[in-house]
Amino acid sequence: MSIGEILAVLRRRWYVMVPLTLISLLAGAHLYRSVPVAYQSQSSVALLDSTAVAELAPAFGNPISNAGGSLVVTADVLIRTLSGTDAARDLQGIGVTDPYTVGFAANTSGPMLTLTVTGTDRANVLEETNKLTAFAGETLNALQAAAKVKPAYMVQTAPVVLPQTPVPQMKSRYQQVLGVVIVGTTSAFVLSFLTDSLLAAVRRRRAAGAAPARGRGRRKPWGRQLDATALLSGYLALAFFIPSNLTLPGMGGVGTPANVFALLCLFWYLAAWITGRIRPAPGTRLPRVVMCLLAFSVLASYLANAMRGSSHKEVLAADRGLIGLLVWVSLVVLVSAGIQDRERLDVLLRRAVVMGSVVAAIGFYDFFTATNVADSITIPGLQSSVAQITTLDRGSFTRPRSTTAQPLEFGGMLAIMLPFAVQQAFDPVRRHLRAWRRWGPVVLMGGALPLTVSRTSIIGALIVILVMVLRWKPERRWAAIGLLMGSVACFKVVIPGLIGTITALFASFVSNSDSSTQARTVKYSAIVPYLSERPLFGRGFGTFLPELFFFTDNQYMLTLAEMGLVGLLALLVLLFTGIHQGGAIRRLARTESDRELGQAFFASALVSLVIAATFDALSFPMFAGVFFLTIAAGGSYLGFIRRTAPEPATVESPCSPSSPQPADRSRVPAL
Repeated sequence: MSIGEILAVLRRRWYVMVPLTLISLLAGAHLYRSVPVAYQSQSSVALLDSTAVAELAPAFGNPISNAGGSLVVTADVLIRTLSGTDAARDLQGIGVTDPYTVGFAANTSGPMLTLTVTGTDRANVLEETNKLTAFAGETLNALQAAAKVKPAYMVQTAPVVLPQTPVPQMKSRYQQVLGVVIVGTTSAFVLSFLTDSLLAAVRRRRAAGAAPARGRGRRKPWGRQLDATALLSGYLALAFFIPSNLTLPGMGGVGTPANVFALLCLFWYLAAWITGRIRPAPGTRLPRVVMCLLAFSVLASYLANAMRGSSHKEVLAADRGLIGLLVWVSLVVLVSAGIQDRERLDVLLRRAVVMGSVVAAIGFYDFFTATNVADSITIPGLQSSVAQITTLDRGSFTRPRSTTAQPLEFGGMLAIMLPFAVQQAFDPVRRHLRAWRRWGPVVLMGGALPLTVSRTSIIGALIVILVMVLRWKPERRWAAIGLLMGSVACFKVVIPGLIGTITALFASFVSNSDSSTQARTVKYSAIVPYLSERPLFGRGFGTFLPELFFFTDNQYMLTLAEMGLVGLLALLVLLFTGIHQGGAIRRLARTESDRELGQAFFASALVSLVIAATFDALSFPMFAGVFFLTIAAGGSYLGFIRRTAPEPATVESPCSPSSPQPADRSRVPAL
């Protein structure tokens, strides 16, 4: 469906689009005028050891310097107590009726707490913040008295930041207004196409048997047909070449230009589907069904978050989680239901590999120049969603991140794209191309993985090698092993110390002497209390914020905290669906090229399954987008392969009936 056709439908059904859009604008204006402005005030307190167990520093005389890490557990107990229902009831009795939150102070590892009160009365919010600050100290004393701690040994609270003058929170107000306008405009858009489709069906029934309409005149430039491959190529270009930390203001990490474009593409698909211009290809339903399971778990966790009285930050994070879910749904739907032709799917996957190679090349530049190209990229209207992104080092090497938000995302994205680069390099239909065009992406992606100096990247590369190389014929397998050994030797000569640093990383992991490994192990046990509170549906997708809790560095642990056991099950089903699709393509394929393509999907999904345990993968927009795109592409390829596979022989017909021959792929579609 072309842009001209979309505009034509909206013009014909203006009596649906215009009134509903005006109603949404008026509703947004009314909401802006009627909803009072929220004010927020904060204070910070630190926990101090008693003078009976710790002496103050005589040289400085500063009691705050004694706020050591030994009191972090005490601070955690106090936070949980103040966040409980009994404390909320006591606070209401002394006049704290507005919503409040208590948590560890951001960017600190000591026992420092931040107390926040949000309300609509500026003076009342400031008074309630003072009461909450005093109540925190009284509660700590009561807890210690109940434990029969002697007064001389009691931990004390000391104000670090006094209750601040309440600040208006206009951001949430604007978000509510924008949400109403977006919902109203989207409803008007969908209803316009639904009305046009219904009226067109009525006209077709009335005009049955009439003479066909005369041919149309010359198409205008904006009347050119758009297909899902072209739109998804635009998404990939935005995702790969605009740094993933640059987002629209107020939308957090999900507000990248690529994600916004994906949502617009979903509207395009809905318009084309409603008007009957697109019908999902047969046999491509599996990715969409599995995506429905994941969507159900996300929505269930969203309701669980709404029912538990979460903080304002968690509510906004849950809303952003729903936006992220819509982006993933749009990618799965566009790939698995929007692409009707096998050749167009080949073109999309080829473009993804080429763009991923460019991202890898930027990573090489970052590594050898010890810089980050993404830091110098500024786009008007976009802002960084990650505060103070700096160049990360490990050993004596700079860890590149290219246009991603973090080296782990960079390595993870390349690891799931590398199998397709290898498959395309061996594809017989591309043998007429020069060697650098076929093998350039493999060299760039595979060579960039060790440069991240990350266990995640090396594990991903090893999985790709084991899954793909071991399935090759002996002559190709031994040649590949020789090239890999030569590559390791080249790295050892060209970049001295890199191989040793990577080896030391795994040695420290095995001996459990690595600080990052120990920190992750401690966090695993810290997840258990949150899981025991809400084991089925979790706290809410996207609500386990690092500034309120801590980094998990494990997608499975994060999913348990946010979506519970149901969400973890849905995620595992999605991952194993990708593995199943790759294996099924390989079993049903009639050509060696298709069998290697199935093995590439198998390797990519297996890499995703394993490295999801090494970082919170779905929190990074570029990795998540590529992951869902490859899962959907695997389901689409499986549908195409099944339609060309021969039917099994039966007792009545021992010879398998003739089946359509596979499509001629001797000609390579243009990029």
